[in-house]
Amino acid sequence: MIKFEHSVFALPFAMVGMMWGSLAHSATAWPGWKVFLLVVVAMVSCRSAAMAFNRIVDRDIDAVNPRTAVRALPAGLLSLRQANLFFLASCVVFVLAAVALNPLAGALSPVALVVTLGYSFTKRFTWLCHFVLGLSLGIAPAAAWIASSGALSWPILPMVAGVACWTAGFDLIYAMQDDDFDRDHGLQAMPARFGRRAALSTSRILHVLAIGFLAWSVVLVGGGVAAWVGVVFAAGMLAYEQSIVHPHDISRVNLAFFTLNGFVSIGFFFAVLVDVLVKR
Repeated sequence: MIKFEHSVFALPFAMVGMMWGSLAHSATAWPGWKVFLLVVVAMVSCRSAAMAFNRIVDRDIDAVNPRTAVRALPAGLLSLRQANLFFLASCVVFVLAAVALNPLAGALSPVALVVTLGYSFTKRFTWLCHFVLGLSLGIAPAAAWIASSGALSWPILPMVAGVACWTAGFDLIYAMQDDDFDRDHGLQAMPARFGRRAALSTSRILHVLAIGFLAWSVVLVGGGVAAWVGVVFAAGMLAYEQSIVHPHDISRVNLAFFTLNGFVSIGFFFAVLVDVLVKR
């Protein structure tokens, strides 16, 4: 039911936020094993809680959608009780990890849960659901900055906006697969509400904004050449992603959604990692 590999979307950006926050707080990008492991546990458990909650809330919708009917709950591979237990356990692990990091991280952990869990309801009443999902991933680098520094500072906020725009942009592409189903069942995803062409145009604008925000974040933290290579690499991946999806041809959505976006996050992370190592 839970694809742990989906954490690859937000986790690399969280690692960037952790390194930059540690640099700002203690002049070293490595916050120590305790913080690193707690950030990983918090990220994976929060993502798992969000995905489990989404599957629980959407189980009836998934059951009648041919694309999602094979998921664990509608297919009967897991019981609702098992899913609920996993969801609750993930929430507990997340909150405990956040509390163990520092007081601010612990205090803000319920806010993170409200944002990440609340997304699951939004497509029932607003086409802005994609932006709520964007925010739920966008807060990851800020959360990791807080985890390693104990405070929230201005330089990480453009990255929050960048990840939010990037996520909303690729979610618009992903939602094009279900536009007919969503329209027939009263769901408010943007492709169903305004059509694929409008959704794809919005996705392209969001991805341009995402690169702009990432570049701004590099400027604010004083990133070097390697960090800028990461920005250029991310821009290239997003340009290619947009080039292979068209309103009347979504046959390569999985390549665009899963593979290329994984390259975006991991590629940017490694570029920043090289950048901070070079500066040591």
